Amino acid sequence: MAIFRVEKNKNYTVMSNHHLRDTSLSLKAKGLLSQILSLPEEWDYTLQGLACINREQLDAIRQAVHELERAGYIVRTRERDGQGRLCGAEYNIYEQPQPPSDSPALE
Repeated sequence: MAIFRVEKNKNYTVMSNHHLRDTSLSLKAKGLLSQILSLPEEWDYTLQGLACINREQLDAIRQAVHELERAGYIVRTRERDGQGRLCGAEYNIYEQPQPPSDSPALE
């Protein structure tokens, strides 16, 4: 009788192919989104945190993040303090693009 053994890989990521097949995204944006989706939730998702694990500089990562924002894969919500001043931003990352929101965007 034949014996079959399956060598399973460890530390791999399962993600949607949607962004990988999106012809409107650059290869840089596809790669960055794939990398972001592979990281644990507690990762430091700042531009500096992403720059630490990549060869690209902050500007290149910033450009890819803006591209993903424009395409709807990253949705930024600006946070305000008690006096209405901008104090930060929350970024939500999606495997598939989200429709644009009706609220005005702050650049």
